[in-house]
Amino acid sequence: MSQPPPIVLSFAASDASGGAGVQADILTLASMGCHPLSVITAITVQDTAGVDDVMALDPEWVADQARAVLEDMPVHVFKIGMLGSVEIITAIAEVISDYPNIPLVLDPVLASGRGDELASEDMLIAMRELLLPQATIITPNSLEARRLTQDDEDDEDIQDLSQCAGRLLQMGCEYVLITGTHENTLQVVNHLYGNDGIIRSDSWHRLAGSYHGSGCTLASAIAAALANGLPIAEGVYEAQEYTWQSLKAGFRPGMGQYLPDRLFWARDEIDAANEDEVK
Repeated sequence: MSQPPPIVLSFAASDASGGAGVQADILTLASMGCHPLSVITAITVQDTAGVDDVMALDPEWVADQARAVLEDMPVHVFKIGMLGSVEIITAIAEVISDYPNIPLVLDPVLASGRGDELASEDMLIAMRELLLPQATIITPNSLEARRLTQDDEDDEDIQDLSQCAGRLLQMGCEYVLITGTHENTLQVVNHLYGNDGIIRSDSWHRLAGSYHGSGCTLASAIAAALANGLPIAEGVYEAQEYTWQSLKAGFRPGMGQYLPDRLFWARDEIDAANEDEVK
């Protein structure tokens, strides 16, 4: 009998298209050598174009799902995605507070790629107060970073991303990775911040098209890297590399966005084997 792989517990909504949510987390974690556990927070009606409806689960069901597996298996990393309600945020925050030594990767899912609203202002407040202080790293895109740091008294969003990162760190998380997909730049530039400032900046070729589930993929890849024992800076880079390669190999199965191919490496191996057979 072999030893089990690192175990990552994902809290996320179900996406029937398989592009985002818990399905994206499971594919990514498994592809990167982890055993994924999944706690469903909500059920969505969505396709590759956008989200039409969300049904948040009973918060007690969410907590019970988590406690059942946590009492049975050793979890190496938590990953949190779409949450569904203030009550669910409260329930998850209470569960993970019992495991302060388990790293937490928080992907603050605030809207779909199409712009469908997925988090109310009350949910943002709950995230700031209950989850950010427990997070090892949060992974907002630039739009999410600005919204998370928007002060009720501010007339407009903070535009400077380093200032956004500073505010998020003040809220209690250890690290902030702000991705630049939504910025008007030739390349996508992602910045990892810690309490001493920028830890690393990575530039990636901007791919054509838009992708459903890219943020879920990146956050889950970071969780997998941490579960496999990589330090934060190296783990963040490896997760970006994995995500970029999955986007580069992406496919468009429906009428909306492309989906990342999270098993790109397996298909490359199959193609290479087929080429060898032809030779």
